[in-house]
Amino acid sequence: MKVHFLFFLFGVAIAYSQNNLKKDSITQLDEVILLDALKAKKTTGAVTSEIISAKVFQNYSPVSMVNAINQIPGVYIFSGALNTNRITMRGIGARTLFGTDKLRMYYEDIPVTDGSGFSSIEQYDLENLSQIEVVKGPKASAFGSNLGGAIILSPKEALGLSTNFSNNLTVGSFGLLKNNLSFNHFDGKLRLGLQYGHLETDGYRQNSIFERDGILLNTSYQFDRKNKISLLVNHIDFSAQIPSSLGETAFAEDPQQATFTWRVSQGFEANNSTLAGLAYSHNFSENLEHATSVFYSYLDKTEAAPFGILNEITKGFGFRTRFSGNFKIKEQHANYMFGTELFKDEYDWDQFENLWANNNGAGSLKGEQFGRNKEFRSLWNIFGALQLPISKSFMAQLGINVNKTQYDYRDLFSNGASNKSARRNFKAIILPNLNFEYVFSKDQNVYANVSRGFSNPTLEETLTPDGVINPDINQETGINYELGTRLYFDKRKFNLNLSIYQMNIKNLLVGERIAEDQFVGKNAGATRHKGLELALNYSWHISEKIIIAPFINLTLTDHSFITFIDEGVDFSGNQLTGVPKFRSTAGIQMRFLEHFYWNSTMQHVSKIPLTDASDIFSDPFTVFNTRMGYQNKLSDKITLGIDFGINNLFDKVYAQSVLINTQSFGGREPRYFYPGDERNYYGSLRLGYKL
Repeated sequence: MKVHFLFFLFGVAIAYSQNNLKKDSITQLDEVILLDALKAKKTTGAVTSEIISAKVFQNYSPVSMVNAINQIPGVYIFSGALNTNRITMRGIGARTLFGTDKLRMYYEDIPVTDGSGFSSIEQYDLENLSQIEVVKGPKASAFGSNLGGAIILSPKEALGLSTNFSNNLTVGSFGLLKNNLSFNHFDGKLRLGLQYGHLETDGYRQNSIFERDGILLNTSYQFDRKNKISLLVNHIDFSAQIPSSLGETAFAEDPQQATFTWRVSQGFEANNSTLAGLAYSHNFSENLEHATSVFYSYLDKTEAAPFGILNEITKGFGFRTRFSGNFKIKEQHANYMFGTELFKDEYDWDQFENLWANNNGAGSLKGEQFGRNKEFRSLWNIFGALQLPISKSFMAQLGINVNKTQYDYRDLFSNGASNKSARRNFKAIILPNLNFEYVFSKDQNVYANVSRGFSNPTLEETLTPDGVINPDINQETGINYELGTRLYFDKRKFNLNLSIYQMNIKNLLVGERIAEDQFVGKNAGATRHKGLELALNYSWHISEKIIIAPFINLTLTDHSFITFIDEGVDFSGNQLTGVPKFRSTAGIQMRFLEHFYWNSTMQHVSKIPLTDASDIFSDPFTVFNTRMGYQNKLSDKITLGIDFGINNLFDKVYAQSVLINTQSFGGREPRYFYPGDERNYYGSLRLGYKL
């Protein structure tokens, strides 16, 4: 254990103070807001989104946000390791082999998706977040209209007039040590939040050590009722060994083992990233406000794979401005919003031989350079939305997003030879969005949406096998149709959310693996995504001291290829690769004897097709987690929290992530599976102090 964490162990902390805010009925934690009271701060008007916060976070370990997000119907994260995540929404992104693309991610109002469309959720600490807002499908005109949707992360901040510290220490299986130290202050004008977090674990599998340090500064100053300035700085430094995926035989024999070449080469990745944003907002009047932000991001990454060492530097910058307001039509308010976002980044990557075989068992060793590349990427988003009241109960919203994307690729290793450098300037694409909402009462409504979305090809997909940009690669486009309802009954104790959708996508981007470390892309057909999503929640107050809140979330899908011919083979009509037909998350949250809680959850995932031919499937699995704890205010100033949790309660052997259409190299069997962790334990101690 590092010396500076001995200080954290004995450090004093304080819980958030909430003046005149209602406590959560389950956890009794001061910083928890009732889920019903949370609002979509970023989307506009009738467009629906899902919001998860501390009430959901407390079902799971604070190590990762994967399980919390997986509780949302229609959203699933394939997680091969803490640093290996792939987010899919309604099947969008399931065909991506590594990482998350086809959606936009924002930290507050700052885009954190890079210029090629990739997002890294593993860079953010769950304990630093107040909520996660998820928009499924291309409904969010203000946030890119990507086919997958958008994710908006909101950092914690002081609630009410308060100054407080908090410290949460978590230890557990596989050498887990996580500590989060937080300071929050708000005096009516200055709002200051400062968090420092450390995470280290040896991991369940061989060659899976992970270590992350991060610091977050989130501050703002309210000059007067019209003007506010804000500053956000998030710095993350993490390193992670890579065990990689396993073939069927190795997975069955010993899921803890790392792939042989990754283990003997001691494959790893190291990331050093900084995100900074400065924002200014001004209220011109009660009917018009404006917000503008400028931002900069920097990533220095090294990945040592058995077949080569990759050094990457990505520098991004941009600005985002938005106006919003309202006006009256027949004594009713109509709302509007419009703005623009410019994002540019520069991606430099150098490739070197990995001489691990000649390094006397010491792992990766950088050899001669065989590649040096640079790409300039830029995109414009112009967006707007107008929400019009047709009657007191009926509302319509028209949104639009216009996107313009450009890639400029240069091969510097071949001295900029013209056959290895090229530009790709995609035509501007117009993405409309139409939403209707009918409100029966304050507790019941129904909505309908039709929206158009798109996905840009990734860097690898834009290149031919010869390493030049392929001018024939087109953007994926699709039309989303959605119908849903949100209903509350029994004084809002019972909540039902239901949505059905169909998304038709053409110019399907297919990543073809032509070597162990090389992929190229092509447009190869069309898909149809149909699904039903259902969420049920109930809060049962048995007595003043006993509350039971069960929930169940269901996802039913029928995603298939409409037309898909690849290498002369017709896969039309087959189930979409990488998507389970059925998923469910169910659980129960209990509070008893005023200060105790016990939350348990179950996640079920049906079998997943691993090939386009639908001839190989992963096994279905069901995993249970449980967490119990004690939370109490020892005095007006001191708060104490203790909890204990078990992941994978019944020690299920399962694949937490899978690869699709993988091929065998060197006579070895294809590697489809990333094993999930065996049963493991964790415990946390939380101390708080209010000044």
